[in-house]
Amino acid sequence: MKSKITKKRLITVVLIAVIVLIGVNRFYSYVDDYYQATDNAWSYINNPAEDVSVTYVDNTIVFAPDDPIAGFIFYPGGLVETEAYAPLMEQLAENGVECILVEMPFYLAMFDANGARGIQAKYPEISEWYIGGHSLGGAMASLYAHRHVSEYEGLVLLASYSTKDFSNEDIRVLSIYGSEDGVLNRENYEKNKANLPDDFDEVIIPGGCHGYFGDYGMQAGDGKPSITVDEQTEITVENILKFIVSE
Repeated sequence: MKSKITKKRLITVVLIAVIVLIGVNRFYSYVDDYYQATDNAWSYINNPAEDVSVTYVDNTIVFAPDDPIAGFIFYPGGLVETEAYAPLMEQLAENGVECILVEMPFYLAMFDANGARGIQAKYPEISEWYIGGHSLGGAMASLYAHRHVSEYEGLVLLASYSTKDFSNEDIRVLSIYGSEDGVLNRENYEKNKANLPDDFDEVIIPGGCHGYFGDYGMQAGDGKPSITVDEQTEITVENILKFIVSE
């Protein structure tokens, strides 16, 4: 009787192991199919401007100007290689914003919504901080910001929206998306505007798309942009800088 129970348990364990293994394999197959940073994106890491240093620190990529005017913590979009956001981060750093690009497990911010935790303490010389992200990254950044709203001057959402209510919080919000975005759920975007302060800033980039906030090529399901990724990056940089400097 004992041997039969042992055998039954063994079979159960094996079956569970097989099921788990199949699930894990499928999961890894899914997350391994991510959007990779282009050579152009990598050039901003390997050859930044003279007054900008780029370093990998713990689970972040830091784009540091010589004399920062503010800090900006950024969460990447889902299944996008972190380095794809180097052009945006480096160009902001060229204009005095120290950018902390958070690397996410499996390139999915939902696995580390608290990725910003402890970052500000590492840079005590910076007194004003902003947080934001692209797409899924923006949504997860808003979750963190809602729990730590007093720590930030502003929230930046790129092709994203917040499901948390900031309407009565003392924080400024900038929302940017492209007119040709085919990925952003417009219905949810419009519905969740009610979660933002009445005076939030909204910028719609003419001809812009969902994926061009990073530099990783065209994203599946996206609309057809009428501007280049460099042009969308330039417009995004200009508006984020205007948002930060106007504080």
